[in-house]
Amino acid sequence: MVVPPGVAYNAAISRCSRAGLHQRALALFHEMRAARGLPADEYTFPPILNSAALLRVPAAADALHALLLRAGLVAHLHVANALVDAYAKLSRGGAARALFDEMPRRDVVTWTSLLTGLARSGSHDAALRVYRDMVASGVEPDEYVVAAALSSCAGSTTLELGQSVHATAVRLGLEPFLSVGNSLVSMYAKTGSLREARKVFDATRLRCPVTWTALIVGYAQNGRGEESLQVYAEMVHSGCRPDYVTFIGLLFACSHAGLVDAGRAHFKSMQADHGITPGPDHYACMVDVLGRAGRLDEAMELLDQSTMKLDATVWKALLGACRTHRNAELAERAAEMVWRLDPTDAVPYIMLSNLYSRERRWSDVARIRTLMKSRGIAKEPGCSWVVASGVTHLFYVEDRGHPRTDEIYRKVEEMMEKVRAEGFVADTDWALQDEAPEGREKGLAHHSERLAVAFGLLALPAGAPVRVFKNLRVCGDCHVAIKMVAKVYGREIILRDSNCFHHMRDGVCSCGDYW
Repeated sequence: MVVPPGVAYNAAISRCSRAGLHQRALALFHEMRAARGLPADEYTFPPILNSAALLRVPAAADALHALLLRAGLVAHLHVANALVDAYAKLSRGGAARALFDEMPRRDVVTWTSLLTGLARSGSHDAALRVYRDMVASGVEPDEYVVAAALSSCAGSTTLELGQSVHATAVRLGLEPFLSVGNSLVSMYAKTGSLREARKVFDATRLRCPVTWTALIVGYAQNGRGEESLQVYAEMVHSGCRPDYVTFIGLLFACSHAGLVDAGRAHFKSMQADHGITPGPDHYACMVDVLGRAGRLDEAMELLDQSTMKLDATVWKALLGACRTHRNAELAERAAEMVWRLDPTDAVPYIMLSNLYSRERRWSDVARIRTLMKSRGIAKEPGCSWVVASGVTHLFYVEDRGHPRTDEIYRKVEEMMEKVRAEGFVADTDWALQDEAPEGREKGLAHHSERLAVAFGLLALPAGAPVRVFKNLRVCGDCHVAIKMVAKVYGREIILRDSNCFHHMRDGVCSCGDYW
């Protein structure tokens, strides 16, 4: 060879890592050191750390870190940056942050590596703390930082900070970057600001499938399924080819708008017109399309005819439809399938328990709860939150830990008196405890979403929308009650649950009571 062997190996490892041949990159690294006895240098480690991280091999990252320490190469800034990036990609935010804090020198790549890695791994609050620290330290963000920060604003539903990041992007002239434009559309859509999402989309000259899909999903999540289909038609007409994710958004729109025929047509067109093989996510969406419409037999027929391996997501979609339409027999079958695929998943236990409680089958409720306890399955506690003056206020059911608890509970009583005067009658079938009707109604009134709405009415300026976020699906009784609260107080209440956005105004919800 006309170049030193170490240089040749470094070049080969780097090429493999960039091409996504990560197993080959690791094999070359092993061959370089074990078979050829060549030492790794500061050019070897960045690509091999990237491959170890993308292969999700934490042990390899730890071993490489140890080699770096022995070789004294951590002092090289680009090597340390690669190590921070690897730990962040592996969802080891603590290790990435500890290494970051120990670095005597940092550049914009250091900050970007930490922030983007945390954002990708879903550690959105940690990523946003890094963004704030970066801005405070005087480092100018680049397009990668802005896109990652916007992604985390969307993931943590932090609209105010998202607007601030948007302003920074405008000031620095970063809006034309495709990744920034895509992240802006997604951030505004996922925080319920659909008008702003559309504005950004219309101003974006360069678009890709991600841009179109972000708007399609945004309309769907905000209860505007027909407009999702219109955007899809515009996308195809523009010559932009839909991808795997586009059809997830499209079928999601059909399920939430009750567009059964359109859902069937788009599901068939995936492979027939675009050569995209439906995956488990698409089957889950189609089960949702059919299940919400009460066509449970048709949903089962679709699954029975499927030639692909179905995952737990598909069966949970069927289970959700069974809960909505109170089909306990089929729900039990779907729950069994979920348990076979993932025995630790709490969702089938919770859904079955809720279905049984609505049917007043209290012995079955007790049986499911005992089964959960015996298997060590813990339910995720439901919570709701409101952001006021940049501070997030979190509430749980029957929560009395807030400094303004007395005011909040008085506001809840006032809310319920006003809506009862308008004809509201509590649907105690949604109460999950075997109590007298009065106790069941009182328990419903103190659900986390109602406490959050009460606080929002107290804390937010008159006329401002009340934005409430919930980690689980809003219960049917709260949905009706909060719609009426929006009417009697003359406020817009935007409630985002785990399923979609509910824009409530004048006693009407954007979901059309079909969620």
